[in-house]
Amino acid sequence: MGEDKFDVIIVGGGLAGLTAGIVLAEHELEVLLVERGDYCGAKNVTGGRLYGHSLEKVIPGFEKEAPIERVIKKERISLMTEDTSVDISISSKKFSSEPENASYSVLRSKFDRWMESKAEEAGVMMVPGIRVDHCLLDEDGKVIGIDAGGEEMYADCVILADGVNSLLAQELGMKKELEPEQVAVGAKEVIELDEKLINERFGVSSDEGVAWMCAGDPTAGGFGGGFIYTNKDSISIGVVATLSDIGYSDISVPNLVDRFKEHPAIAPLLEGGNTIEYAAHLVSEDGIYMVPELYRDGVLVAGDAAGFVVNLGFTVRGMDFAIESGRLAAETVIKAHEMQDYSAKMLSAYEKALEDSFVLRDMRAYKGFPALTANRMIYKNVPQTAEEIVTKLFTVDGKQDPDLVSGVLESVTGMASPAQLLGLAGTALESL
Repeated sequence: MGEDKFDVIIVGGGLAGLTAGIVLAEHELEVLLVERGDYCGAKNVTGGRLYGHSLEKVIPGFEKEAPIERVIKKERISLMTEDTSVDISISSKKFSSEPENASYSVLRSKFDRWMESKAEEAGVMMVPGIRVDHCLLDEDGKVIGIDAGGEEMYADCVILADGVNSLLAQELGMKKELEPEQVAVGAKEVIELDEKLINERFGVSSDEGVAWMCAGDPTAGGFGGGFIYTNKDSISIGVVATLSDIGYSDISVPNLVDRFKEHPAIAPLLEGGNTIEYAAHLVSEDGIYMVPELYRDGVLVAGDAAGFVVNLGFTVRGMDFAIESGRLAAETVIKAHEMQDYSAKMLSAYEKALEDSFVLRDMRAYKGFPALTANRMIYKNVPQTAEEIVTKLFTVDGKQDPDLVSGVLESVTGMASPAQLLGLAGTALESL
């Protein structure tokens, strides 16, 4: 037991676990991080956008050395029907004027390996390629270590950062089994494309990137949406489909991705590209309602394992929540280490810190969005109506009724009954 005893064991080498490891090791605690993949980033999948404000607190100026792809300076939102895309777009250097408000496209296989190197530099002992089967408990139910492939390793505290489907948190009774309506399946391709072509087709310079969210046809009217992020010399493109609703269109998720790539608004942008990576992942969809029990004697839960993801439709946030929760978990353990007290009462400071941070504040502020994004009208009726209205506005054929106001009202009232429209408006207001 003596040689395998650490101050802290972290399960999971994603952004939450790596951040926690860096902060802990910098305070000279003995840290073991166990990652199931062959290296950090081997199994981690996201659409590809990192809001930099939380990592800036841990590694100031990280963007100068980290393998970021592009700085996001153009936002685009689209409502799509089968052959039309109605877009809202904004380009602004204000999105990247300071490190605190900049965001970046990233490829996790590269970015997480860089974070892994920073953790090793700080003194974290990395053990990749190992699956953790169980948490070890003492006679009082306190977590005192892990069982990894039959090998027992002990610690004063364990941080679970093992992803959205945290079986360890479930086994401890801290997290409920995931329900189909609470999660989505995200499928993503990385398509290699010449940097100059990306710049020309998306209207950006070499260091500028685009974040593009799409609703409607990408999921064939099902709950979810499509996304595109521009990298240096590749495009990340994919679809997120709510698990409980996958059967709505009778189209498989991989086929939804292929269908999205072939959309008239998308296909010309990808022409000549080659798929170099394909990945799929579960994504939390239920916001604050998915946050589990965050602490017990000897254990904390962070990142995706704690359900720290918000999908607002126009943006998806998870990486900044993961990094912040990892930092706050580490700071809680540092105080516990100073007091040599790893009780639930001591570790409850973690939840208080989360409440005082943007993590739980923002998740509570957006608690109504899951109800809004579970309304079929957003994915079916709204894109069709938007297409009809915009087509009327821009069609000049000598036959159209010049009364545009009446035409727009006709399209809106034809979308749904007054009661349905009022219900959608009420849900939208409540979500805000």
